[in-house]
Amino acid sequence: MSNNNQINVPEAKEAMNRFKMECANEVGVNLKQGYNGDLTSRQAGSVGGQMVKKMIESYENSMK
Repeated sequence: MSNNNQINVPEAKEAMNRFKMECANEVGVNLKQGYNGDLTSRQAGSVGGQMVKKMIESYENSMK
């Protein structure tokens, strides 16, 4: 089985990185450009959770 989590459109990758940085800032996690493998699981999870929360909010707002 191959892992297909690659973003193939450069513009989408840049937008996703900006979104990730914005969400990290909102939850108080300091992300660096490039490798962030030194984050704790809690920090990484809080960034991912914030991203999902904002995506759900955006979807719900578009349904109104």
